[in-house]
Amino acid sequence: MFPYFIMLVFCGIPLFFMELSFGQFASQGCLGVWRVSPIFKGVGYGMMVVSTYIGIYYNVVICIAFYYFFTSMTRVLPWTYCNNPWNTENCAGVLSPNSSVTLNITSYQSPFNLTLGLNQTLKRTSPSEEYWRRYVLKTSEDIGDFGEVRLPLLGCLFVSWVVVFLCLIRGVKSSGKVVYFTATFPYVVLTILFIRGITLEGAVNGILYYLTPQWDKILDAKVWGDAASQIFYSLGCAWGGLITMASYNKFHNNCYRDSIIISITNCATSVYAGFVIFSILGFMATHLGVDVSEVADHGPGLAFVAYPEALTLLPISPLWSLLFFFMLILLGLGTQFCLLETLVTAIVDEIGSDWIIRWKTFVTLIVAIIGFLLGIPLTTQAGIYWLLLMDNYAASFSLVIISCIMCIAIMYIYGHRNYFKDIEMMLGFPPPMFFQICWRFFSPAIIFVSL
Repeated sequence: MFPYFIMLVFCGIPLFFMELSFGQFASQGCLGVWRVSPIFKGVGYGMMVVSTYIGIYYNVVICIAFYYFFTSMTRVLPWTYCNNPWNTENCAGVLSPNSSVTLNITSYQSPFNLTLGLNQTLKRTSPSEEYWRRYVLKTSEDIGDFGEVRLPLLGCLFVSWVVVFLCLIRGVKSSGKVVYFTATFPYVVLTILFIRGITLEGAVNGILYYLTPQWDKILDAKVWGDAASQIFYSLGCAWGGLITMASYNKFHNNCYRDSIIISITNCATSVYAGFVIFSILGFMATHLGVDVSEVADHGPGLAFVAYPEALTLLPISPLWSLLFFFMLILLGLGTQFCLLETLVTAIVDEIGSDWIIRWKTFVTLIVAIIGFLLGIPLTTQAGIYWLLLMDNYAASFSLVIISCIMCIAIMYIYGHRNYFKDIEMMLGFPPPMFFQICWRFFSPAIIFVSL
């Protein structure tokens, strides 16, 4: 959390403001803005590449949320108990204490095998994890073994792309109205889940783990790199989306105020969501008899393993499950609108002719179709490996590098004095001294040291 806040104050907020002001002043997408310094147009292409990668795999995450949403429409959630065909003997459900792992000693003929059997009994898995790995994904052994396309996921992927396209059919005019709902409703669900989470046994252990500083890790460069990646990822810096959306603002809109409010609200939400998540992880750790750090994998496993397990404990659990996955779908769609609009705007701005502006909806449809086709390999049995690979490499440190180059290009090639005058012409006042110092010195230096 300490590196997270350092990165937020000295890199996240300043670069968020820079992208908003850059896009608003130029009124262009992430490619068009580089008329200020054409040699750095590759930064704009980098933003497009990142948005393309994220757009491909992000909709797969949304499609899995759709799948869970549809399967929650039942009296008993399918991942509640360990009595399903896909469950193994290591399964131990929260609501089925009698189904805890038992050892059939007669099946082991030698002392070596008996020891092996006893060791295996100690490794318990939750029914939600087995449902996720063995039923929903049917995960293959390694990244090269694609196996079959999971048709239910493919169908949900099609649904999610159709929803995204329909919400963007009139560009930002339609997505802007939809986002009023997709951005606010998740807070209601988060609060409900937080109230339930802190009442569970072991929740305090999870929250203490969340809040207790591990000072031995403060000198670990990877922790600082992860903090930088998380700030840039959650704020949307270097995706091109901030520049694109800001380009639709009125020229004299106070984007300085917007950047401060959005950055602080965004990161406060992340911290709040941390309490919600770790209260559940603490409960899971207590039940499974393991450390909090071992309860869930990184990546989508948290949303599709730990949380579904906790939802089975709530009264009328299918209702809460529907609400939770509906929230995930809304959160994902809000991001996906921005990613797709970034790509479409960049293409339309780059070609710039009257006919492509008239046929912008058709361009959106083509981008959506290509995105769907490129997402099909991620619905195979090896899809989750590729999804995690893209998530770890396409949208983590690349964001930090792109932002650093953008900062240097604007401050030292276009010129900091020119840029400060542009902002003063647009807002009526120059950027505060803190932002001027961060843009010129602190932000690039911190990113460079992290690299």
